[in-house]
Amino acid sequence: MALARDVVAEGLLEELDRFEDLVRSIDADEWERPSRCDGWTVGDVARHVVGSMADVVAGRVDGLGTPEATAREVAERAGRSPAELADECAEVRKATAGMLPLFDDAAWAAPAPGGYEGSLGDGVEALWYDAWLHADDMRSALGRPMELGPGVAGAISHVAFELGKRGWKGDVPAVDDERAIPFVLSATGRAPLQDGLLDIYA
Repeated sequence: MALARDVVAEGLLEELDRFEDLVRSIDADEWERPSRCDGWTVGDVARHVVGSMADVVAGRVDGLGTPEATAREVAERAGRSPAELADECAEVRKATAGMLPLFDDAAWAAPAPGGYEGSLGDGVEALWYDAWLHADDMRSALGRPMELGPGVAGAISHVAFELGKRGWKGDVPAVDDERAIPFVLSATGRAPLQDGLLDIYA
């Protein structure tokens, strides 16, 4: 079942706050560490997350999430320090907070712009998931523990949505189920696939 509009909107904004804090906590050496996202450093992962949000608030959504778009987002922010990127994160978070209340229930349920296969609400949930999961990619590379928080709910919901588009009909674990995190990490290619699961990036 899809999460409520207010839950997703508030979850995304909170996750962007947490992401900004994470980026500000990273030093120059940590910024260059390799991440579990193939070919990306910790800094590259952050550049993608902030770049995606910057694209959304600027209305540049065609092809969002494709390899070409993500590579552009990273390249456009090459050389920026953690502090500079954290400042941009704060700016796009403020713009996002101003934009989200403009969408009523009808707009939330309408098809997402830019070719994304889902509703506008599904697209916003995907941004929430992306920020939460990539923050964990960064923490993993830095040897820091996973931080759960509300983003787990957004991640589970989004992964289930993407699996559903591929015909998967398995059970979705609850947020407090011990299977929840393995479910997300397995389906996103960050852990060995569980029996019956599909890799949503396959």
